[in-house]
Amino acid sequence: MDDNDHRKLRLAIYRAMAELIPPMEDRIEETDWIPKDVLVPALREVAAFGLLIPERFGGSGLTVSQYLPILADLSRIHGGLRGFVHAHNSSAHVFEMLASEEQKEALLPLAATGHASFGMGITEPDHGTGADLGTTCLRDGDEYRINGQKWLTTNSDWVSHFILFAKTDPDAGAAGVSAVLVERDRPGLSIGPLPPTLGTRGLQHGHLKFADVRVPVANRLGEEGQGLGLIEHGMEVSRVFVAASSLGTAEEALALSVARANERVTFGRPIGTRQSIQRYLAEMATDVYALRAMLDDAAAKVDAGLRIPIEASACKLFGSEAACRVTDRALLVFGGIGFTRMFPVERMLRDARANVVEEGPPTIQQFVIARSLLSGATLQGPSIFEPIQG
Repeated sequence: MDDNDHRKLRLAIYRAMAELIPPMEDRIEETDWIPKDVLVPALREVAAFGLLIPERFGGSGLTVSQYLPILADLSRIHGGLRGFVHAHNSSAHVFEMLASEEQKEALLPLAATGHASFGMGITEPDHGTGADLGTTCLRDGDEYRINGQKWLTTNSDWVSHFILFAKTDPDAGAAGVSAVLVERDRPGLSIGPLPPTLGTRGLQHGHLKFADVRVPVANRLGEEGQGLGLIEHGMEVSRVFVAASSLGTAEEALALSVARANERVTFGRPIGTRQSIQRYLAEMATDVYALRAMLDDAAAKVDAGLRIPIEASACKLFGSEAACRVTDRALLVFGGIGFTRMFPVERMLRDARANVVEEGPPTIQQFVIARSLLSGATLQGPSIFEPIQG
C-alpha cells in the first residue's frame, strides 16, 4: 500500500474509533464488555480486520512499519480496543506465516472481513510455555485427540479458530511441540471466562478446556515438531506490536500532561512553570523518543526479512517499562484529580500494565536477549554505528 492510501486508512480507523469508543468508556469500565454488535461492524467498515493479511486474500497487506502506527493510534483511544484489534491481526499474521496455501485460501479472506478470527492457545495454568506445555495432541489415525487446558486466550468470546500449541510427542521435549487449528465448536472444547482484568477493560481472556477434542490431521499448521520454533518466531514480531501499543499509550499520556501543565494554575501561575513538573515532562518525552527510535529500527528490520530476537525483546522490555513510567508521571502531573475518572490518565495507567505481562514478562525478555547474545546473535544492521572492521 502506498503512503497516501496508508494515511487514508489510518485516518479512517482512528476517526471511527475515536468517535465510537469514548462515549462508551464508562460503560465498558463498569461492565468489562465492549459490545461486539457495535464494534465489529464499525471495524469492518474501515477495513481494520485485514491489516496484515496479503491483498490477494482481501486484506490491506500492510508492512510492519505501516501497521505499528495504527496500533499506537488505537492505544491512544482505549487499551481494550487496542487489544481486540491487535489480537485479531496478530493472530491472523501468525496463521498466515504457518498455514498451507489451502488453509490460507479457506480462512484468510474470511479473517480479512472479520467473519473469521484466530485466538492463540499457548499459555497454560499449570505449565510453562514451550517444552513444558502439558496439553497433548496425540495422533489417532487421521485425527488428533486433544486433552489439556489453555488460558489467557484473548478474544476467546469471539474468535472462530484457536491456534493451539500442544505436544504431539510428549517424550520428545522441545521437538515434540506442534501447532494445530481447532474450531471453537468442536465437541469436548469448553470456553469459560476469567475474572476481570486490571486494565484493558472490555477485552475478554478465556479459559479453554480440551476433553478428548478431535480434529483432522489436516488441521495441523506446519510439520509435527515445529511448534516451539513457530512460537518463538510468532512472538518475536508480536513483541514489536506490543511495544508499539506501549508507545501509543505513552504518547497520549505525555500530550495530556503537557496540556494539563499549561492549563492548571496554582498560586497565580501554570504548574508547568515549576521545575518539578518540567522534570516529569522531560523524562516522559525522553522515554517516548527512545521508544519511537527503537520501533523505527525494529520495524524496518522486520520488513527487510530479518530475524530480530534481541531487538524485539528489547522493544517489548523497554516499551512496557517506559509506558509504566510515563503514565506514573502523568498521574503526578494531574495530581489527586488524576486518580479519578475525570481524566483518562487513570485508565491509561492501568492499561499500560497489561503490556508488561503480554507476550512474556520482563524476565522472559531479558532471558531471550541474553540467550541470543550468548549464542552468537548480534544486533542486526544496517546502522550508521555498525562497528568498523580492521
